[in-house]
Amino acid sequence: MSEGKESQEEKKGIGAKTDCLDRKHWFDLNFSCDDWITSGISDSKKVRMWEIGNKSDQNLSNPSRNGGTDGLSCEEPQDADYSHISSLSYELENLIFARFSRLEHWKLCFMNKRCLTLLKSGELKKIRKDIGFKEPSVFMLASGEGNWWEFDREFRSRKKLPVLPSDPCFASGDKETLCAGSHLLVSGREIDGLVIWRYELTENKWYKGPSMISPRCLFASATCGTSAYVAGGIGVVANSEIYDTVEKYNSDSGSWEPLPRMKKRRKLCSGCYMDNKFYVIGGRNEVGELTCGEFFDETKNRWELIPDMLKDDPVQSSHSPPLLAVVNNELYSLESSSNQLKVYLKKTNTWKQLGRVPVRADCNRGWGVAFKSLGNELLVIGASSYSCASNCMAIYSCCPDSDASELQWRPIDSGRNQA
Repeated sequence: MSEGKESQEEKKGIGAKTDCLDRKHWFDLNFSCDDWITSGISDSKKVRMWEIGNKSDQNLSNPSRNGGTDGLSCEEPQDADYSHISSLSYELENLIFARFSRLEHWKLCFMNKRCLTLLKSGELKKIRKDIGFKEPSVFMLASGEGNWWEFDREFRSRKKLPVLPSDPCFASGDKETLCAGSHLLVSGREIDGLVIWRYELTENKWYKGPSMISPRCLFASATCGTSAYVAGGIGVVANSEIYDTVEKYNSDSGSWEPLPRMKKRRKLCSGCYMDNKFYVIGGRNEVGELTCGEFFDETKNRWELIPDMLKDDPVQSSHSPPLLAVVNNELYSLESSSNQLKVYLKKTNTWKQLGRVPVRADCNRGWGVAFKSLGNELLVIGASSYSCASNCMAIYSCCPDSDASELQWRPIDSGRNQA
């Protein structure tokens, strides 16, 4: 399961049955307005334009006294005269278009050639970046479907992405996803091995690659702006070792670069980006469960270990990677055994409980649940706590407050989607 994330961390869609791509999952998710109002006046009904203060408009409140049939006046309708209105400059028009919801950009193709060129050339993307315009999106692939979908943050508008042109092995297998800039990266296994498919929002197209320097699965990942980070995991060959290697993806150059190795080898771990640092938390190695975390400080180009970060979490067999999300530089965790939401207290290296979430993360030990940040909100998708049907999916969001004793969750689409 795309934030369009801006500090954002990615959900795993890969199970742990055989240390590779075997567990059945429900959906993949990654991390953003109502439709624009349009008018449909036909050419045969021209609207008369009135000047403010013109005495001839004083009868508009009661047009019937003039015997008018069009609700305006008895005078013959005429074309509007816009000659006295100054047109907008192209620069101002571009700034307006840049603030359109990305899900509405297709409408620009039908306006004129200039708008079509603005969209296809990537100039609109550059303007959005220059003015710092951020638009969170949710990318979702439901189990059994062939198309990814992009939703706005309120789930009011959506767009079906083109079919991902992979082989059947990739289409039917488990996947892991992450975002960087305007790129959605989907990692999975094809017949010839692990690959990455890249969806570029500005072009509405899928491309194959680029592959990681060390292709892997069951890795931790996180997003910061145009960069994405991956760490740990394992290869797909038999008896592959657990990785401690780390890589960084740059969406501007479309390339991967290696980073210093972690202090611990990890698989089935989770990542997040907080306080300008890349965190990797939990997971397993050859010895067993890891309760420590560590973070990479790019300014110092080194990793720092955080002992006992998850020491109070109950240990379950075959559980999912830790369910983590960062909002406003605060780290939140969804405990899969109890459905409790917790916030991390950095100064004391402890966790504070904030109450139960309205979905059942305990149904499958955390698998099949999406727990993400979406702008300044937390987003959770999973089996509804208010329905006895395990395939009845609910979507909730809330604005977290680390000082609160319990949070108020807002249903976005509760119990109506069948997974």
